[in-house]
Amino acid sequence: MSLLIVAMDGSIVNVALPALRTDLHASTSGLQWVIDAYTLTLAGLLILSGSTADRFGRRRTFQIGLASFTAGSALCSLAPNLTFLIVARVVQAIGGSMLNPVAMSIITNVFTERRERARAIGVWGAMVGVSTGLGPVIGGLLIQTVGWRWIFWINVPIGVAAIVLAWLFVPESKAARARRLDPVGQVLVIVTLTGLTYAIVESSRLHWGSPTVWTFIGIAILALIGLLLYEPRRQDPLIDLRFFTSAPFSGATVVAVCAFGAFAGFLFLNSLYLQEVRGYSALQAGVTVLPMALMTLIFAPVSGRLVAAGKARGAMIGAGTGLALGAGGLTVMTATTPIPYLLGCYVVFAVGFGLVNAPITNTAVSGMPMSQAGVAAAVASTSRQIGSTMGVAVIGSVLAAGAAGLVTAGHTPSESAGILANAGIAWWIISGCGVAVVVLGVVTTGRWARSTVGRAAELMEADDERIPEAARG
Repeated sequence: MSLLIVAMDGSIVNVALPALRTDLHASTSGLQWVIDAYTLTLAGLLILSGSTADRFGRRRTFQIGLASFTAGSALCSLAPNLTFLIVARVVQAIGGSMLNPVAMSIITNVFTERRERARAIGVWGAMVGVSTGLGPVIGGLLIQTVGWRWIFWINVPIGVAAIVLAWLFVPESKAARARRLDPVGQVLVIVTLTGLTYAIVESSRLHWGSPTVWTFIGIAILALIGLLLYEPRRQDPLIDLRFFTSAPFSGATVVAVCAFGAFAGFLFLNSLYLQEVRGYSALQAGVTVLPMALMTLIFAPVSGRLVAAGKARGAMIGAGTGLALGAGGLTVMTATTPIPYLLGCYVVFAVGFGLVNAPITNTAVSGMPMSQAGVAAAVASTSRQIGSTMGVAVIGSVLAAGAAGLVTAGHTPSESAGILANAGIAWWIISGCGVAVVVLGVVTTGRWARSTVGRAAELMEADDERIPEAARG
């Protein structure tokens, strides 16, 4: 249920973008921040939430996250303006950061056998398909009948029910050794991600030559350098860089960024296209993307079985191929592109997205010490959210730049003209992300890459053994 409300929230909000633009007088960059305020906060806090759950208890952290997410949803529904909505989305995301990585850590500790865990992860991935499908349809129905505010109200009863079910059925668990908090590393992560996202999102309004844009890029680079220098000095770093000595883990991290960047960019662009270019209602737009959800639902368990059978490379290649071909087919999209053609591209893209989750997650937690399960899963989830943040930031900025170019040329573009001006470029970027997934899937799943997994685990286990017993627990 936690995955259901978090993943559904993303697809629902994308369907609501045109309604938010009208009701709250939001610009394209404002719409980007409605999405990115959520994903950026998730990305900044997921690792902290994973290590906090390992220390204080996974069920306890999970329930606190559900409560915060539910309260944030209620605040979103009451938003009188865009700024209030963005702040409420941050509250929502603080809770959301405690859900998925903790849920994955719970799965890892409950399902200890490799094949069982891979199947469980496949079911977890299938829930993405369910929520992706339900989100646009339910969101469209709510927006069309009672208004966009109800897309947030719907989370409240689900959240309350999930809190009760977690208390009844989820066993409490902790890591064998508690990790210390890393406030400096946490601040550096947030500054890095926020600086880069702000620069990309606002570049369409301020232009790339703006001193403000380059100031934020500089801040992000300095924070990243500080993070890389500071983290290896800590006994319990926020981001354990030794994870990245595993080539499959590093590859899966970048694959997550590319795949979820492609998916988030797809949802952002496609929602605006269907409603503001083709004139569809929110419900019609939701029904149009329903085949995507069906394909994700079907192929997520297939991916889990492939990974369980030791065919992660095939899953990665299939995922990247689907993403690349689906988005590539949409580069020729116009205001009158036949619906069957669009649906065909949607289906191919969704097959790719359905295949990508299981190999990412399984690679993140397999071969690592059980004491690091929460952190490893959180790194994988963080990569997904970084990808989602960057996808919306980049694609939104490309669209805004196209509209700005029409204004510079002396035109007064409609919303539809502004979206179509650079839509082809946006789809090529999304397709390129799929190509990157294929390349990384091949490079990081070979014999040499697999040999690095054991070395990474040995490094962490050796450090655990050197830590005095008094520092444990």
